[in-house]
Amino acid sequence: MDPSRECEGKGACELKSNQRFADKIMPHLLNLYGSCAKASDFDMYAPNASFEDPLTHAQGVKQIKSAFYSLAKVFSESKIVEYHIQESEISPGKKEILIDNKQHYKIMGRNIDMISLIKLYVENGKIVRHEDWWDKKPLRNRDTVSFPLVGRVMEMGRRGLMLATHAMMGFGKDPDSQ
Repeated sequence: MDPSRECEGKGACELKSNQRFADKIMPHLLNLYGSCAKASDFDMYAPNASFEDPLTHAQGVKQIKSAFYSLAKVFSESKIVEYHIQESEISPGKKEILIDNKQHYKIMGRNIDMISLIKLYVENGKIVRHEDWWDKKPLRNRDTVSFPLVGRVMEMGRRGLMLATHAMMGFGKDPDSQ
């Protein structure tokens, strides 16, 4: 494990070597997961990017904004407290970034600590897909469960919850512009 890439706390790493794409976007990801995102933190996403975790599936930057802006409505605290980054070039202009991390949340006075694997797929300098695997388990969908119909129902449930969240959050409006 490269100690210059292992980080703790809310701030970004100080690196001794050349900065990778992951190192440039990490402060923005920390803001998203820390419930203190600004509109500029979403500039790292391609316009049609997707975000998916076990509860939601957001399509496009406006829905991704709604997903992350809603964290502050649900949790009194949210943040990534530890992380380790691995970045790989898949082909020219395409990267996969894996962020092994520990997330902390507080809801109704109760602390929740969770391990997660954030998988980012990057094309031409923009995130096109952002997956958050809770407990490092793959997202359940028609391709990963025994019965594809059950996986399809799970996918539809995540989309439905995201659409409700998107409406509740003003359809992706930035809080500082409302």
